[in-house]
Amino acid sequence: MSVRHGLLALLSRGPRYGYQLRAEFEASTATTWPLNIGQVYTTLSRLERDGLVARDDQGDRDEQGRVRYAITPEGRDELGRWFAKPVSRADRPRDELVIKLAMAVTTPGVDVAAVIRAQRSATMRGLQELTRAKRSLDASAETAQRLVVESMIFHAEAEQRWLDHCETVLARPSEENP
Repeated sequence: MSVRHGLLALLSRGPRYGYQLRAEFEASTATTWPLNIGQVYTTLSRLERDGLVARDDQGDRDEQGRVRYAITPEGRDELGRWFAKPVSRADRPRDELVIKLAMAVTTPGVDVAAVIRAQRSATMRGLQELTRAKRSLDASAETAQRLVVESMIFHAEAEQRWLDHCETVLARPSEENP
């Protein structure tokens, strides 16, 4: 998820200060994607430059020096386009684990099985932590938080299955492995 569009989504609920946006973003993602407050304000500046947000109350600061931002009609249009467009696999960042194993397989002297075992252990620990986190969500937890944690669980489970597949492929006689 882009921070840019996440902030627009939050602003579509009404004007917010930067710190409110940060707190609500982190709450929506079950604190799995922490934001640096500098990143929030840099993104707000770009959104303002692009005409997607505007300073609320004519840019006046409140008594604490905070500025509230509001989404503009152009920002609502951009948010609508973002929600309507499916996420392409090509838009997702490269998977470091896939790259690491591809390099391990082709680098002489690397114990690929040990790399897989280490990753499997780390992924299993992460899966256990995520499962505990899911159990600790109370009934009032936002649906967004539950969905984020469950997504992370599904990704960890898929990673474990992929690691099983890697071990199977690597255990085949070398003439079967290109």
